Amino acid sequence: MNFLVFQHVDVEHPGVFRDFWREAGIRWQAVELDQGEPIPDDLSAFDALVVMGGPMDVWQVDSHPWLVPEMTAIAHFVRDLQRPFLGVCLGHQLLAQALGGHVALAAGSEVGPTPVELTAAAAADALFAGLPSPLDTFQWHSAEIQRLPEGSVPLARTDLCEVQAFRWGDRAWGLQFHGEITPDTVREWGAIPEYAASLQAALGPARAATLEADVLARLPGYQRTARHFSDGFLRVVKSVRA
Repeated sequence: MNFLVFQHVDVEHPGVFRDFWREAGIRWQAVELDQGEPIPDDLSAFDALVVMGGPMDVWQVDSHPWLVPEMTAIAHFVRDLQRPFLGVCLGHQLLAQALGGHVALAAGSEVGPTPVELTAAAAADALFAGLPSPLDTFQWHSAEIQRLPEGSVPLARTDLCEVQAFRWGDRAWGLQFHGEITPDTVREWGAIPEYAASLQAALGPARAATLEADVLARLPGYQRTARHFSDGFLRVVKSVRA
């Protein structure tokens, strides 16, 4: 299998998913859009598209003009090619926006460990079936999907963010939370000015200082969840290829 990955900052990569893909013998190619790398002309050469997070917002097309062709590529991959898609955080929001939904600033930021409530539909979903509710997740976002595109199925929520996960059709998913985190995630993301500001605003100096230790203690559980998502997504990709 051959995966295409859109990245928006070099430290927001597929993280622990890379280990799972390596075990499964998957080839993957990253396109670093913020560095001006071009989207491949022939998206049909890829079995799946995975879109990661980033400190920019979907509406910032003037300062990040590559967001426009990125959303066009996402819509083409999902709607026209009908290939499997997984979007994380910004990638989740881009999927919704590209398909006709609406993303805007949230009432507040969610940063750090956060329990999410799974919907009834999650119990029969290819990625979520078998996961507990509430599900412990890791978050770092200040925007949210405020209107889902037609054909979407909500899969998870919090009181602050109504759309924590959704599926469009039967092979495209968006996750507002991060399943891909590694032992380096908090330190690396905390060095990004936009993330550092939201961290301090959401948690305050005292809690912000303990976030890395808290996440490391929870990491085994987060990575079990990541394995669950990865295994489910790979099953979908294989079924589409068959």
